[in-house]
Amino acid sequence: MHRQRNTSTDAQATELGWLEQHLLNDYQHDLPLVPRPFQALAEKLGSTEQAVIDTLAELQRQGYISRVGAVFRANTIGASTLAAMAVPAAELESVAQLVNSYTEVNHNYQREHHFNLWFVATAATETDLRKALQDIEQRSGYPVLYLPMLEDYHIDLGFELQWT
Repeated sequence: MHRQRNTSTDAQATELGWLEQHLLNDYQHDLPLVPRPFQALAEKLGSTEQAVIDTLAELQRQGYISRVGAVFRANTIGASTLAAMAVPAAELESVAQLVNSYTEVNHNYQREHHFNLWFVATAATETDLRKALQDIEQRSGYPVLYLPMLEDYHIDLGFELQWT
């Protein structure tokens, strides 16, 4: 699961129940590779499959997580790249929304730099990936800096959440 915001503050922790806390903390890695992974989670957590599905959907709706799913090594299935754009501050929000509207875009984020909007894009083929990036350029009116991976590094973003 990918987290979007830090959920460890006292106010936020009190909003989250036992099931939410365990789903956010315990399954950052090793989602069961079985036909019904949410059923497997429910059995381990003493819940129901539907409760797990509903809870994850609510956590996503509230912005605690962006998605639940497999993460594959870059370019082993399809094509992917890091991309960046230099967007005037006044248009950053609207261009970010445009970028996010593409199914090829996993996530985007703002940086304090000339290239202030960064995102990761994936597609079935290199041709499809470049077509999506070109479309983003045409629709936004700003060039997309294409930054394909030259060397593979693994950074584990999972960490133990502290519930106080």
